[in-house]
Amino acid sequence: MILRDPVHGLVAFESEEERVVELLIDTPEVQRLRHIRQLGVASYAFPGAEHTRFAHAVGAAFVMKLLVGRLRAIEGDLPFWQQLTSNHARDALAAALLHDLGHGPLSHLFEDAIRGTSSHEAWTVRILLDPSTGVNRVLSTLDPGMPGRVASLVQGEHPLAYLAKAVSGTFDVDRCDYLLRDAHATGVRYGVYDLDWLLRSLRFAPVGGAASPYLAIDGAKGLPAIEAFILARLFMFQQVYLHKATRAAEWMIRAVLARASALLADGHRLPGTPRAIEMAARGEDPSLEDYLALDDDVLAVAMRAWEKAADAPLADLCRRVRVRALFKTLELFGEQAMLPGRERALAVAQEIAVARGLDPDVYAGLDVASDTPFGAEADPLMVVYAKGPPRPLSDVSFVLGRLAGQVLSRVRLVFARELREEITLAIASG
Repeated sequence: MILRDPVHGLVAFESEEERVVELLIDTPEVQRLRHIRQLGVASYAFPGAEHTRFAHAVGAAFVMKLLVGRLRAIEGDLPFWQQLTSNHARDALAAALLHDLGHGPLSHLFEDAIRGTSSHEAWTVRILLDPSTGVNRVLSTLDPGMPGRVASLVQGEHPLAYLAKAVSGTFDVDRCDYLLRDAHATGVRYGVYDLDWLLRSLRFAPVGGAASPYLAIDGAKGLPAIEAFILARLFMFQQVYLHKATRAAEWMIRAVLARASALLADGHRLPGTPRAIEMAARGEDPSLEDYLALDDDVLAVAMRAWEKAADAPLADLCRRVRVRALFKTLELFGEQAMLPGRERALAVAQEIAVARGLDPDVYAGLDVASDTPFGAEADPLMVVYAKGPPRPLSDVSFVLGRLAGQVLSRVRLVFARELREEITLAIASG
């Protein structure tokens, strides 16, 4: 199978072990990812950000193919039981392609909005292990034990630790693809880094005994490449993922789903509501069939129907989202962003909403977003040199040493646009 991709160019899966990608790609669960946007509602801020989880899944599988090739080029000094077999490679390719199967509508947004629902990782495992799914049938036909092994890999577990980290770790195929793909689709350059050189810089760190080896970076060649990779993620969070318009739209849709869920839980009827959302609102676990029926298109149709709901705030929010009449934001800094300060700012905003005859819980709120671009993990990515022991990245990189463990945080008030002037003046004077 040969495809053309705007990020990686010619994407080919042609060997026997790579055939698993071709077999899986036409299953209903993988095709469903065509209807789930990779960046949710980021297109409200970046018009080109319409790419899907499907494109990302194919890209991640291709990066895994490149990584497998690199691992085989450097595994000569490893004992045979620590080297990549064809079955290992096939499992890894499947895990890379299928790692996002469990995402709901608008990607991460949905699981955050519907309280009590399982995480997308849990849904992914459920899809992989359920005999009724197309992906399970494909994997089971190839090897009855394959669904379980792929599910473990998706969860970052494998006897070969370096393979587990390639699916879920500081430097994994998921991040390798989404940074480049999101940067391309949004039109920014912050997420661009040198993937080819980074792969070429990979080494196996020496370990003693029977311990599983782990991947490391060649300090003489690869340090600038891994620094660029980690900084790319930091800059994409700063400029794209935490963009004020995107966060405002996400806050509004969370408010829509929360209000719809509360109404359904109280016994109200909302025509056009997908069954999975109805079940979750009642505290029931949606069936796998009902969950897989959800995607961006289904949610958009439901929200269009809710514009006619008897509940005025719900109808109004849905209409505003559809026509991009987004709420405004006011970023808080310093003491205002700390817990007591942000609570006082929210109280001021909600008082103004009440004075204008608006529901304060719907038309004024707080958006707190954070990320740790480079954490201090228990098993961090190491750097190796010709002489001396492997060293943590934070020890040998001036930039990453200062970034390690730091939290990027954005605290913003979110409110209806008609309240902007009053709230801005009140916060500035307070």
